[in-house]
Amino acid sequence: MKAILLLGGFGTRLRPLTNDTPKQMLPVCGRPMIEWVCEHLYRHGVSEVVLSLGYRAEAFTTAYPHGRIGQLAYEVAVEPEPLGTAGAVRFAAEASGITGPFFVLNGDVLTDLDLGALASFHRSSGAEATIALQPVADATRYGLVVTDTSGRVLSFSEKPDQGSLPAAQPHSERPTISAGSYVLVPAVLDRIAPDRSVSIEREIFPQIVADAALAALVSDTYWLDTGTPQQYLAASLDIVEGRRPHARVPNGTTVASAGVHPTSRIQTSVVGSGCLIGPDAVVQRSVLGDGCHLDAGAVVVDSVLGPDVVVGAGALLSEFAVVGSGERVAPSAVLRAQRQPPPGLER
Repeated sequence: MKAILLLGGFGTRLRPLTNDTPKQMLPVCGRPMIEWVCEHLYRHGVSEVVLSLGYRAEAFTTAYPHGRIGQLAYEVAVEPEPLGTAGAVRFAAEASGITGPFFVLNGDVLTDLDLGALASFHRSSGAEATIALQPVADATRYGLVVTDTSGRVLSFSEKPDQGSLPAAQPHSERPTISAGSYVLVPAVLDRIAPDRSVSIEREIFPQIVADAALAALVSDTYWLDTGTPQQYLAASLDIVEGRRPHARVPNGTTVASAGVHPTSRIQTSVVGSGCLIGPDAVVQRSVLGDGCHLDAGAVVVDSVLGPDVVVGAGALLSEFAVVGSGERVAPSAVLRAQRQPPPGLER
């Protein structure tokens, strides 16, 4: 089966990391996120992937100029304008000549979902579309899905209000959400208007529910939406701490070709190549891009630094601070997560 990867988003919640780089090209434990996604697809028998691109499409084709991402062949479909999640699917499917059932996956989700099991359930259900479900504690940021015991979807509500949420599925302890992985048949494409932006979550799935043709399979496996700084940081730390069985790194820390002063402390972190960590500097539960420089006594905790960031002596970064490529943090500055560039950040 082919798979369509939806990669056209702007990644606004991860700015400034995504000012010049698509979210799926950001590194997770030193490798672009898209490589982890494509490796997962290949492991589950996907033969070819179609990259549905929009924002900075050239970043993908430049990084992978030979038509392969790892062992997986790819082709591209670049939207002429934003078409929404459903419009992007139709555009990519038609551009690549898909004629049979196919996977659709959100390219910013990291998961160990068994895609073979999802495809098998789809075939047995006879449904027009089948979606993977993930149990979560808070469903308000996702698409809440309620099914009967056979897996037929009874309702699909995108980002529902807290007051409208059921406590859980009638037959599950927690609410279940759409996990961003689907199997569709080509007939779904006929539901998607070709001349405007269309949301698969808000328009197409409710239509299919109304026709009793949407199925769903619950899979309580590793699943992570990487859309926020906290979640993006977790993508690397989950690997470092061994929460993903197919993606382990040794010793709980990755430090690639870094110059680490013997009095510094690095714990449960990812440190890119060419980094310099000065005396008495501390790095805890953080990700440092290639070429970062921490001066004496700098402390970086629960934060993400893009490439070539310089952190001045005695500065403190914490609470999911995000610093973009090439920026400089002034000595003794205190930076915490916020939308605007904080005081002490020099461009």
